[in-house]
Amino acid sequence: MSVAVSSSMRTRINSALRARLRESAVTTDRTGQPDREAVAELRASGLLGTAVPVEHGGEGGSAAEVNRVVEEIATVNPSLAIIAFQHFAVTARISEWGTPEQRARLLPCLADGTWLAASAWSEPGAGAAKRRLGSTGTRRADGSWLLDGNKSFTTGACLADLYLVLVRTGAAPTADSGYGAAGQTFFLVAADNPGIRPRLGLDLIGMRGSATGLVSLEQCLVSDADRLGEPGGAQEVIAQVRESGATLGAVSVGIAQAAFDLAVRHANRHDLLAVPMFRHRLTELATRLESARALVDRAGARTAPNPGLTTLYSKLHASSAAEEICLDVARLLGSAGYRAGEALTRLLADARGVALMGPTNDLCRELAAASWQH
Repeated sequence: MSVAVSSSMRTRINSALRARLRESAVTTDRTGQPDREAVAELRASGLLGTAVPVEHGGEGGSAAEVNRVVEEIATVNPSLAIIAFQHFAVTARISEWGTPEQRARLLPCLADGTWLAASAWSEPGAGAAKRRLGSTGTRRADGSWLLDGNKSFTTGACLADLYLVLVRTGAAPTADSGYGAAGQTFFLVAADNPGIRPRLGLDLIGMRGSATGLVSLEQCLVSDADRLGEPGGAQEVIAQVRESGATLGAVSVGIAQAAFDLAVRHANRHDLLAVPMFRHRLTELATRLESARALVDRAGARTAPNPGLTTLYSKLHASSAAEEICLDVARLLGSAGYRAGEALTRLLADARGVALMGPTNDLCRELAAASWQH
């Protein structure tokens, strides 16, 4: 008896690129360094224009389409899926909040892969909710801004051509105020700005090919035309992020699909599908996988009464499901699933990493709980 490995989302990546990205996942897990050649192939694939409006050279894809592309990449390379997700997130913010000049200048380069975008929000001591930022933006007499501070856990550091940087431009908040805080502002900083210095050096357990590193801002001079949104208005931009329906849960679904595919291949190779108990356990895994995918799809469709809440739920459910599925597949495979360097050990480490990415799962729970308070 044989069961084919399939996923309804695998429609955008051709077989050659899929094989290259899968190979890259193995290499980067071993070295802990980004695979620049694989990133270049992703840039050239046309996929990075998914979220860019058609009038600016992209595909005008919805959040549902973004989630599908992210899932498909994650099925073969979760690290590159995270890089792509951050690129999509920045392009969406520019599309929604950018001035006409910013959209015309930046989006075509982001659509065709000439530029790769990354977010630099996190920093030491700021907390998961980014309320206590130490990095600052100071407005000068001529209207330009000087940015100073240090950012951490920036995915795509040293690979990106454009960084969406979050800094404090007003008084520090005196009370908790959700995700982000009053007095914070976003700036779009090109990688060739002499005042921005990205560097690698974070030796992560999972997502080892994601080029997650540090970004220093040292008297980084930007013009007011590089500001995204109103001064002090970053919190409103952040609130709209989860309303979009694009979700890191898509990365988790891709990871879970890859783990499930491993289990099916193992079963076919060892004739385990003749065993009712093994068939039933696979069916349970498939059911959990499809439930996670369905919630991610619901978030992307934005049909729920509260789309933002559904986006939070989708990340929580999918990331938990992915980790559980990886663990259950490891148990099914026995010793074959625990050998160092095996694909399943990489997937499990990557699955755990998604829960720690912003908004972290704990912050998702806090934000969801806050919606019930009156």
